[in-house]
Amino acid sequence: MNSLTVAAKTKPMLELKAVSKRFGGITACKDISFDLQQGQLMGLIGPNGAGKTTAFNLITGVYKLTSGAVIFNDQLITGRRPDQIVRMGVARTFQNIRLFKRLSVVDNVCIALDCHETYFLGSAFLRLAGVRRREKAIREQALEYLNAVGLESKAYARADSMPYGLQRKLEIARALALKPRLLLLDEPAAGMNPDESLELAELIRTLHRRFQLTTLLIEHHMDVVMALCEKIYVMNFGLRLAEGTADEIQSDPEVLKAYLGEGYKRAQHS
Repeated sequence: MNSLTVAAKTKPMLELKAVSKRFGGITACKDISFDLQQGQLMGLIGPNGAGKTTAFNLITGVYKLTSGAVIFNDQLITGRRPDQIVRMGVARTFQNIRLFKRLSVVDNVCIALDCHETYFLGSAFLRLAGVRRREKAIREQALEYLNAVGLESKAYARADSMPYGLQRKLEIARALALKPRLLLLDEPAAGMNPDESLELAELIRTLHRRFQLTTLLIEHHMDVVMALCEKIYVMNFGLRLAEGTADEIQSDPEVLKAYLGEGYKRAQHS
């Protein structure tokens, strides 16, 4: 069997087929189509307002599609609720951090792990031995996820007491605790300086491999995108602008004109 035959038989983990979303007279996404193979790490980039986060919201069921289809793991997920999509194996972080700020760091992760638990009301209320054992196991798992992102020493701190960059890492740990096959990261390096963003890029690469993830990344830090992503999809005004490898995107005249700027190419070769 040749490589072309194998490729033809490999179905993508995620497919967007002519996905569109309108809000009244405004079209946020129009005919967006791309696919993501199992194990890929793909970037979704473009100017502010290009429709990137809208695309995430359509994949995760936060918004209903106006038209088109989203297929995950060979199943149509168009029209499913966000909680159903999470249980199918899709997790995300948010552009604006959404932690339980007054809870401890470890409790934030425990809440995500609880999504996979089934308790009987009586046994949970009475705090029976089986429930106590399971809660201990959940806390131990939460500490493992915190260790994976370098936050184990902050486990019992209040979430909002940590610096912004560490809160970003906590969001990633919480997303991992949902045990996804597909992880969507919405601007995880937002607000970070260049050194912090490159450190985060290395963490994302490590987690991607360790947890055998398929990852879709929205990011404005181009050093992060170009260091991580084997495939990049560019949006502008809700439309597809370009798609290709990092090298192809960095030299695409339309991308340079609409988003990266002509100075970006010169800087790359200086």
